[in-house]
Amino acid sequence: MDTSPPAAHSQRTDVTVASLKETLSHLFPQVDQHWAKPLDAYASAVYRIGGHRTGCSARDEAMALLQNSIERAALRMGATSQEAKQCSQQLVAAPVIQTGPHCHLLVEPDAFYTHLFSLLGLRANDLPWHIWYSASTVKFIEKPNKGPGWLSLDGEPVNVFGLPRRLMDSYSICGLNAHYTFKLTGNTKDAPANPSAVRLNALLPQGEFASAADAIKAGNQALWKWAFPAQPRLLQLDDTDMADLVADHLESPGSWLSRQLFGNGMLAAAILEAIDELNAGPWAGWIRSTTDFFWGLANGKLFPLQLGNLMLTPRPGKERELQFEPAALAAALRRREIIPNLFTTFLVASILPGIRVLGGCRQTVYYPLMRHVFSSALRQIGAQDLLETLGADVCPGVWGHRVLKPVAPSPFRELESSPLPHLLNMYGSQSLQQACGGLENFVGDPLWETLARQIADGTVRAGSPEWKFA
Repeated sequence: MDTSPPAAHSQRTDVTVASLKETLSHLFPQVDQHWAKPLDAYASAVYRIGGHRTGCSARDEAMALLQNSIERAALRMGATSQEAKQCSQQLVAAPVIQTGPHCHLLVEPDAFYTHLFSLLGLRANDLPWHIWYSASTVKFIEKPNKGPGWLSLDGEPVNVFGLPRRLMDSYSICGLNAHYTFKLTGNTKDAPANPSAVRLNALLPQGEFASAADAIKAGNQALWKWAFPAQPRLLQLDDTDMADLVADHLESPGSWLSRQLFGNGMLAAAILEAIDELNAGPWAGWIRSTTDFFWGLANGKLFPLQLGNLMLTPRPGKERELQFEPAALAAALRRREIIPNLFTTFLVASILPGIRVLGGCRQTVYYPLMRHVFSSALRQIGAQDLLETLGADVCPGVWGHRVLKPVAPSPFRELESSPLPHLLNMYGSQSLQQACGGLENFVGDPLWETLARQIADGTVRAGSPEWKFA
């Protein structure tokens, strides 16, 4: 079961911006009330949430494990013990994480403008840490000349790691299959592509890294210190952090996830059954059944796994099958032989601990549907306490990625010429409607086109059972 959505089509359809705004407003009342207000107000609202609600043992346990994971990550990036504790405690006071941009350098437009949006919300709520989960189960190329392996500098496509195309097409950036260094090369392949590439390369760490994702995370720490405020500080998580967090659950004696996901708990089978049921109805396509709970990872490449007879089995020619039980899975996660898929990641990072997540056009829909799938499985196994806890969550997933329309092809040049406070004030004063432009990431997306039509004809409603846990 792979819950990562397919890339949106760039070709425009007959769905208008106005109809998409109506669709967003219908499904997300918190967006509807902010169209005419300054972007500052919307950003502040999405980061403003009541503190963590205690009283459900499964949720309290998941929050404690997530806080431990946050502290480990903060210490690895150089925080003191006191600073790391402050970062994890922020999740109690303001349980919100940015989950939109994939694992890109901060100066990639898709990431940069989302981080500007997050900074507006963090600044308004006086939050000291910007906590960001960045998916690293992605390839170097996601579209032509776009993805973690590419940047646009001075109007020229720049190869971030100087890799040949055949490697970028095949390998995941979380793979531990080579040593990665920042190159920022152009056509010559042996030198930085242009003057902006030279200046940017001088800001990035020059050592070797075990994965491209590790390089990007280290590079982002350097870029944050160069151009972004001293506070909030950046804490970037990726799928290796999520792998360790899942392993923490599985190694924790008597943990809720270990008890329920395996054996007689039957939660895993109930989740897969609920996804199949979802894909047989009007919400088909938002959650895809490609890999079940985990990806296999070998030689830098991800491959799907299928659950059957309490075994995770790869397709022929791949690594051996893996027993679907806590100790075996935890060990494989620690060895980076498997990586959580998006459903499992959101389960431990958001659904169980009760964290609001900020996502883009696809996540705004598939995340509530993940919660529906999980609630259906909880109902089947009789987990009433956790089911009631999920039902009381307020706006657990909101639109918080690709809200601000990019206006400069090279944010690096924009940062060199304009101080960040000026950019924040300029964009924050625009209305949400002005800031988001023509909703380019919604227009031309076949799933959103279908959804707009379904809402117009009444097939899908904000009151639909599948939307109950949105």
